[in-house]
Amino acid sequence: MDRIVILNDSSVARGGATALALMAARDLAARGHRVTFLCGDAGDGGALAAAGVEVVALGGARLLETTALQALRRGVSNPDARRMVADWIAAQDTPGTVYHLHGWAQILSPEVFAALAPVAGRVLIHAHDMFLACPNGVYMDYPRHEVCTRVPLSASCLAANCDKRSYAHKLWRVARQARLRTRLDLSAGWGGILAIHPEMVPRLARAGYPPEMIETVRNPVEPFRTVRVAAEDNAGLVYVGRLEPDKGVGELVAAAARTGQALTLVGDGPMRAELEAQHPDIRITGWLPRAHIGPLVARARALVMPSRHPEPFALVIPEAVASGLPVVVSQTALMAEEVTRHGLGLAVDVFDPRAMDAALSRVRDMATDELRAMSLRGFSGQPALGLTRDAWIDALEAACGRLCPATVG
Repeated sequence: MDRIVILNDSSVARGGATALALMAARDLAARGHRVTFLCGDAGDGGALAAAGVEVVALGGARLLETTALQALRRGVSNPDARRMVADWIAAQDTPGTVYHLHGWAQILSPEVFAALAPVAGRVLIHAHDMFLACPNGVYMDYPRHEVCTRVPLSASCLAANCDKRSYAHKLWRVARQARLRTRLDLSAGWGGILAIHPEMVPRLARAGYPPEMIETVRNPVEPFRTVRVAAEDNAGLVYVGRLEPDKGVGELVAAAARTGQALTLVGDGPMRAELEAQHPDIRITGWLPRAHIGPLVARARALVMPSRHPEPFALVIPEAVASGLPVVVSQTALMAEEVTRHGLGLAVDVFDPRAMDAALSRVRDMATDELRAMSLRGFSGQPALGLTRDAWIDALEAACGRLCPATVG
């Protein structure tokens, strides 16, 4: 490989996908690869350059940071993004250049696929979410509180008012999805799609992506602690994530209050002021440095991940499990089946208050030996719900290398 080009909406981490794109850029450069980072925003102020990564920035803004009219137009089609990527390819591409696309739905838009089409055979598309397949990105019918099983862009899909905002917003997302279908022409022979969990494969296939085009590469996981959390000796629950309705925080707070359990929320978001006003007994820490999260979760009996929508890879689940902390997860999460099958925690219908109360009460009242066994199973590392950081970079290197077989020794 002459070079690995990483493309992503942002160069500053505001979520897991961008954090992974940045990690890949830094680690691949550290392994001696020439790495270029093409981003839709204004750049990261030199942090990537200091790590030996060339940065090419569009100078754009995320959809929520623009006017409504700009978001309507640019979210479906951003010609500036297409031009930036196409110009870089025209000037810099070589037969040994591999392209790895991460996030595109916030700035780059479906036009990034049109720019990449001439080099499609050397492009890896990382599916951090379901926006490649589903208009609302999660296969969730929000008004019905149901996981969606419709075929994307089918008649039943178009008729469904499934968006968490409004049907008008759903129609805008349908327009973006239709544009994606015209730009991501599967007959072009794209290099492949990297899914972050095996349960994503049938969901991508439902939208027409051939299963043989998809490879599962689980995300890298670093435990919150390297010393086992003695959960059996603890009381109280912990949540780590954004404080917003879609994450199920409201349901968790209500259930903890009904079952009389202490709850610590690590994170921030639009619900914080409301929660602080209505539930002064709950501890809300805001965002914490990772080094401060470990000691905090060491005092918890379980971590709760109550997202309303199907989380493809909720990182806090394997982070907690690998630390020896049992988990209570939404049954919509793609990891829910693994959690229950391997005895690492419980899965629950977060839309059913009685079920939430029963799950949290069961953790509270679980016998010491049973909870300790659950903790030990997770801390043992078997089964592993994610990869180590080195193994993840190994997998990315191998996937990129397969797109340039003539250059691999």
